[in-house]
Amino acid sequence: MVSGKNDPNTPPIVSLAAGGVAGGIEAFTSYPFEFAKTRVQLRTQKGIPTPRNPFLVVTQVYQNEGLRALYKGCAALVVGSIAKDAVRFVFFDTIKQAFADPQTGTLSPLRNLAAGMTAGVVASITAVTTTERIKTALIDDARNERRFRGGYHATQVIWKEHGLPGLYRGFVGTTLKQASATAFRMGTYNILKDFETTRNIPQNTATNFANGSVAGVVTTLCTQPFDVIKTRSQSAQGASTAEAVKSVLIDYGIRGFWKGTTMRLGRTVFSGGILFTAYEAAVKIINPLYSGVKHTAASEA
Repeated sequence: MVSGKNDPNTPPIVSLAAGGVAGGIEAFTSYPFEFAKTRVQLRTQKGIPTPRNPFLVVTQVYQNEGLRALYKGCAALVVGSIAKDAVRFVFFDTIKQAFADPQTGTLSPLRNLAAGMTAGVVASITAVTTTERIKTALIDDARNERRFRGGYHATQVIWKEHGLPGLYRGFVGTTLKQASATAFRMGTYNILKDFETTRNIPQNTATNFANGSVAGVVTTLCTQPFDVIKTRSQSAQGASTAEAVKSVLIDYGIRGFWKGTTMRLGRTVFSGGILFTAYEAAVKIINPLYSGVKHTAASEA
């Protein structure tokens, strides 16, 4: 489980499966907020204001382009989130054991953040950068050229035109975002959970959701600049990290690095609660099943 203490009853395979389930649920249920946030962060024509209310963006897209457009890039994000959160949870659960105090089995706040940062880097390399690139390119392409018929077609086109580097466009920004976001999200959640454990506060669905939502707020406010740079880098045409930073400064100045904060908060508050609640629930279901299969296999052997 995601907690400050080692849990020998949650093997890596269970963390992997539960993280994947939680990631898929979280990505699908919160995607309209992600769509709205990405639309706002991409470049628009000068003089055309962009709304801060995510519900207004979603409504406008639905009215002008239909429901299908609103979920453009969703499949790429869901697939990426399944892989991303499976990797993040299994690596975080594994890494935190190495970082834990050998006497108490708990992690200090700094070690919680360090474990989360390490897990975020691994997730960015193995799953996040490529799927985020496809998702962002699809959302951007739907506004203008409409060259991409779907996620698979977008992958083919980007690979043909730019090769593997094209799929890893925005790697620096994505890795910075993932390292910091995972550190703050996982770290904050575990710090809150450790505190509650010492105060004998029961860990139930409501507590898990509240902790996840708080972790989402902290993560968003601390990592928004990296998210803006990542989005600009991964537009349909693509841009280097330096070009992305320059374009944000030209368009909006320093304040531009927090473009889409309201949109992202709408998603992360909700998705943070969903993610950790779904993970804890999935562990409770999968762990006994895995233990039963393992016990049966051992008996037959």
